[in-house]
Amino acid sequence: MPRVARTDVGGHAYHVINRAVMRLTIFQSDEDYLLFERLLADTAQATDMRVLAYELMPNHWHLVLYPEHDGDLGIFMHRLTNAHTRKVHARSGTTGTGPLYQGRYKSFLIQNDVHLLAVVKYVERNAVRAKLAAQAEQWRWGSAWVRLCGTPRQRKILAPSPVPLPNRYRSWVNTPELSEELQTIRTSVNKGAPYGKETWVERAVRRYGLAATLRVAGRPRKQ
Repeated sequence: MPRVARTDVGGHAYHVINRAVMRLTIFQSDEDYLLFERLLADTAQATDMRVLAYELMPNHWHLVLYPEHDGDLGIFMHRLTNAHTRKVHARSGTTGTGPLYQGRYKSFLIQNDVHLLAVVKYVERNAVRAKLAAQAEQWRWGSAWVRLCGTPRQRKILAPSPVPLPNRYRSWVNTPELSEELQTIRTSVNKGAPYGKETWVERAVRRYGLAATLRVAGRPRKQ
């Protein structure tokens, strides 16, 4: 029998993304962003999910999550996206008109070392790369703002990272990524592949049945 891929295992960090159906705008006002942040905090508390970083963009969002047990990620994401969809439809009077999101969320395993820090930085700089803010902490709807400008209560949404953030965090998060690093993370996102050292990726692929994420698109070569 073919091996079934396991994409919801505890003890690993995950980069999680979801987009609005047809890439329409999800967040049109401060109230829309605040609603999602409240749901994110409430769901994390209710499910004991560790949120390491996040960034809310107009038509999609990124989360960096660190579930403790197998199955925790699926429970958390199901609860979060369902609650958000219901709230948005109720507020806009569009209940019964169809899904809010384009499909199931996408999640990618991350090695718990410098690769995790690279993904945190990538997520927290999304608004800068999209030219929505000049510096990461100037984008109100992300964890860089929470770390540097948020109140103690707001900072409770973030769990300690298993890999400590740099001491000069503000300078670090506002230093642009190397183009090679950006491309590697984007390749992970596009393919749904684990992100880490080559040997770690190979072990994760074998262990969790993720070989399809490393295949090159297109027709197989003729032998």
